[in-house]
Amino acid sequence: MKLLRGYILPALMILIGVGLIVRTIFGGGGPVAIGIILGVLFVAAGAGRLYVERSLL
Repeated sequence: MKLLRGYILPALMILIGVGLIVRTIFGGGGPVAIGIILGVLFVAAGAGRLYVERSLL
């Protein structure tokens, strides 16, 4: 269970964020489009969770 919560879910959050960014760019969204903003937030949250999980080891 720790593997799922510690590594897989944050990695999925990063992938979802990247997907949102790519989808928004290909859809013609600008730099302040909601897809870009949410994508960056998802990537930051996933990376933050990975960082905290690794620093606690």
